[in-house]
Amino acid sequence: MKRFHVHVAVDNLAESIGFYSAMFATSPSVEKADYAKWMLDDPRMNFAISQRGAQVGVNHLGIQVESDEELQQMQSRLESLQPGLSKDDGVACCYAKSDKYWVTDPSGLAWETFHSLATIPVFGKARALASEAQAKPGCCVPAAEQAASVAKCC
Repeated sequence: MKRFHVHVAVDNLAESIGFYSAMFATSPSVEKADYAKWMLDDPRMNFAISQRGAQVGVNHLGIQVESDEELQQMQSRLESLQPGLSKDDGVACCYAKSDKYWVTDPSGLAWETFHSLATIPVFGKARALASEAQAKPGCCVPAAEQAASVAKCC
């Protein structure tokens, strides 16, 4: 069974945790110094927020699957939209290790399809960009999107 995923960048994590906890009528299932996640059943959603220097707003959307078989089915659908799709195996991101695919919709919004394999003690790993000065934590957006956002802002 699939679960809708939304990741939002926020400017005040504590206030946002309070707001979303009241809205969802439950505390986060994961809470870290820079991140919080609610695994909701009604609606069936993985809703995450983070305060890591990204532009405030929707960071990306996604579909979380529960098995490798479901991930392969989604990969087939995504491949028809963006041929040459590559799989990121065992990616460390958002305090989880996952296998995932990324696509970008016609308006430039990143969509992540992923199967979480395990929890991990770190948010993720920084992606190396053109120069060390530009390296930023970028597990929550595809590499091409991260490079484009760095070019826009820096």
